[in-house]
Amino acid sequence: MPYFLPGGAQARAVGRGNPMARGLRFMRGLAFLLGIVVTGIASAAPSRPPQVKAQGSAGLAFELDASEADVLEVVKIVAEDPIVRGTYVYENAKVLAGALPANSSSYFGTWAGPGRAFYKVLTGAVAPRHFKDSGDAGTITVRYVVQGQSESRTHLRIDAVFVEDAHRKADISDGSVESAEFKEIQDRLRQIQFADQEAAALVKKRQEQDEREAALLRQRQEETAKLEVAESSLKSVDSQIRELRHKVVVTVRNEGTELKSAPFHSAAKLQSLAAGTEVVVLILTPSWLGVETTDQHRGWLRLDQVEAIP
Repeated sequence: MPYFLPGGAQARAVGRGNPMARGLRFMRGLAFLLGIVVTGIASAAPSRPPQVKAQGSAGLAFELDASEADVLEVVKIVAEDPIVRGTYVYENAKVLAGALPANSSSYFGTWAGPGRAFYKVLTGAVAPRHFKDSGDAGTITVRYVVQGQSESRTHLRIDAVFVEDAHRKADISDGSVESAEFKEIQDRLRQIQFADQEAAALVKKRQEQDEREAALLRQRQEETAKLEVAESSLKSVDSQIRELRHKVVVTVRNEGTELKSAPFHSAAKLQSLAAGTEVVVLILTPSWLGVETTDQHRGWLRLDQVEAIP
């Protein structure tokens, strides 16, 4: 423990140059040198950037009636475009462009939760509108987190923050940026869904047309089958007619053959028939045929006077 003399005695000791005085002077010199060294080390050490004064992020969450794949596709497009919607710097230019896509964020960090995160970063923005208390140049970061809930339903969260370069203070959005970015995503999703609906309608129309054509083809095939059956029936009828005709129609053998009024040699002659005259057999007996001519005259001919049609 250091030992100190009373004030007067210490002064006298210093004045006289005794060993105690020399020890005090040595301690004072050592303390001075230590102060210089510490100051030099402090000035030589690299300065650390001030930490961001985080205020959290209000953000907005949305439930979309769309598949996760469709939402991921649209969010990726929006995150890669250069526009930050819902904010601006100058009153005469209400569009803020120049943003770049990023894989992570110094403010939000790397996303480690469920789903997939996208980032869009714009540097050099000066006091952008719709960020609370923003009053300096800094960086705007927008984060999108997509997480599928079901086959046709997806959760989307959007956060926007402005970090001032000088004070490293984080100013969160009042919701305007998140709402405007969501509107762009929603509009693009509707375009995709409308295109899908048109494609589905075209596919349905094509299917209906194919079904109609298939029905017409089946109808034609059925009609063709019926026609073939009818033609086959006609052929069968024709064949039967020919067969019957061979049986009931005969021709006269010789020129001047007499058509008799009765099946007797002495029966009266009705008319003479030329060779080859066709007659229809109406009555068949062992020796005579009752026939009818084409001019509807009826009479009798002997069997040996006629022959079958070739």
